[in-house]
Amino acid sequence: MLYKRSSALFQEAQKVIPGGVNSPVRAFNAVGGTPIFAKSAKGAYVYDEDGNRFIDYINSWGPMLLGHAFPPVVDAVIEKAKQGTSFGMPTAIETEIAELAVSMVPNIDKIRFVNSGTEACMSAIRLARGFTKKDKIIKFAGCYHGHSDSFLIAAGSGAITFGTPNSPGVTEGTAKDTLLARFNDLENVKELVEANKDAIAAIIIEPVAGNMGCIPPVDGFLEGLRAICDSNGILLIFDEVMTGFRLANGGVQELKNINADIVCFGKVVGGGLPVGAFAARNEIMDYLAPIGPVYQAGTLSGNPLAMAAGLAMLKTINADKGLMNRLEEKTKYLHNGIADALNKNNITHTINRIGSMISVHFSEDAVVDFDSAAKGNNETFKKFFHGMLNKGIYIAPSAFETWFITDALTYEDLNETIAAIEDIAKDL
Repeated sequence: MLYKRSSALFQEAQKVIPGGVNSPVRAFNAVGGTPIFAKSAKGAYVYDEDGNRFIDYINSWGPMLLGHAFPPVVDAVIEKAKQGTSFGMPTAIETEIAELAVSMVPNIDKIRFVNSGTEACMSAIRLARGFTKKDKIIKFAGCYHGHSDSFLIAAGSGAITFGTPNSPGVTEGTAKDTLLARFNDLENVKELVEANKDAIAAIIIEPVAGNMGCIPPVDGFLEGLRAICDSNGILLIFDEVMTGFRLANGGVQELKNINADIVCFGKVVGGGLPVGAFAARNEIMDYLAPIGPVYQAGTLSGNPLAMAAGLAMLKTINADKGLMNRLEEKTKYLHNGIADALNKNNITHTINRIGSMISVHFSEDAVVDFDSAAKGNNETFKKFFHGMLNKGIYIAPSAFETWFITDALTYEDLNETIAAIEDIAKDL
């Protein structure tokens, strides 16, 4: 394929945008080469500035559950835009989508809409600290909760070591209140809690990790976290920015029958527009301003365009009783096809899958946490990525990202993807 227009646009962008992109993974640094500039998208396909068509497995990093340019979402945004794009005042549609979201998700009474997943997670942590009157949090290596200072933390040496910042600009003072645990390792969490008695406000986790590839929780892990939190007065926060309204109507809480204390949303809840949200039961949410002491605000929070898009998306998901099963069946079909193609060519790999999330790891070991994800052969992944790109298949330009399946994908699309992998695997 030719990428002349994309290459020229990237050169222009680098002059006025840091690195030429507005989110780092888009720059292709992890895989090499020049990023593809999208021009349009429809259904399961994205089209670049050179006119190339790609079967899309990123889907804007998750929100396009029903496909790009989904007509009910597009129509809702157009109609709402005609009435004004932002007021800085309450609107009826905010209550409408809040009522629907609360009815779909277990164990929440109230929801606050914000503008991004980062903002939702940042606000959830502040709320948890205010509610518990404790300062420390536990997060898990490999789980990404946005770029707020509290989350850009790496571990020191040993399970009970205070965190140290791994991004310039994050202060040591912030880092000391974030403790890093190993995903899928309950004993490690227990050690951290025991070493920091009565100091931990919250444990925040992607209940299904998506930022070290797709990594589901092992049996008993989420249940164990719930028990630890109950025994120690700690709030359990599920970051369902990726999984909310995607793995089930009620997210992982519904899928695994585990109640979180605070849940964060993004992506699907906005129908492709910039939206985040956090939700909890009344006693926690009532600590939030203007009725409680914990402050959070946003000029564009609940803006009518985002609310219109999100409402159209959630209404469709809620009404389509077969949607989640269709998505799971397509993902299973793709999993089996990829495994067959790689096995035929003796390519060492591990595939993780849950619902409509899937990832391919070029590793012989089970991938259950960040350390095991990091053992994958990145050179093989680079060849795989560019081979897929040249076949018209667009996957995430990083070995540490999940693929997202959309209902717009047909089995013909899946077969085309599998055939491409069979061909690529010969050269891996």
